[in-house]
Order: sequence, then C-alpha cells, then structure tokens
Amino acid sequence: MKKIFPLNIEGKNRDRVVEAVKHEIRKYVKRERRRALPEGVDFLDFDCRFGASAETAEVAHLSALTGLLDTLAAAGADQCYFEIIAKPGHRTARPAAEGGVEEEPAD
Repeated sequence: MKKIFPLNIEGKNRDRVVEAVKHEIRKYVKRERRRALPEGVDFLDFDCRFGASAETAEVAHLSALTGLLDTLAAAGADQCYFEIIAKPGHRTARPAAEGGVEEEPAD
C-alpha cells in the first residue's frame, strides 16, 4: 500500500481523521496477514516508509507507525504518506547464550 492521507478535511475533526488513518493502516496489515503464505515462508514481514510526502518518507518499523503519525499530526502537517509492502519472512534460530548464565543440572 502506497498512499497519501489528507489530515485536514473540511467539516471533520482532525483527531477523528487521524484515528481513521490509523484504523485503515491496521485493517490493511490484518488483511495482508490473513492471506495464505507461499511455500517455504514462515510469516509475512513488512517494509514500511513514513513521512509528510513520498519524497521525504523514511524507513520506519511497523510498530512505530502510529506514534510517528501522532507526532506528524501534532506538528500540524496537512498530509502524511505511508508505504507498507508485505514481503516473505523466514524465522531464524536464536543464538546460544555466550558467557551468560549457565543452567544448573537438575537432580
């Protein structure tokens, strides 16, 4: 999804518009996660970019998007740009703890 959302809409409360944008983003992510995974893929990962416009958009983590939107709206921006692209993800094993706490053998 690549989309520019206007934040100032005549006749609508700005706070409600920001909440509607957040809802649309959450709805899109849920819809993408419901899709069947391709063979050999463990989960869907998302590449995200956010900014006031497409030219100024920077890479952001999916979980940080709503906070970034709040920050941009508080700064008084007229619009915001979201780019959320689903990509295949592969889980990797956690590395063994090195030099950490060793487990004691059970008796």
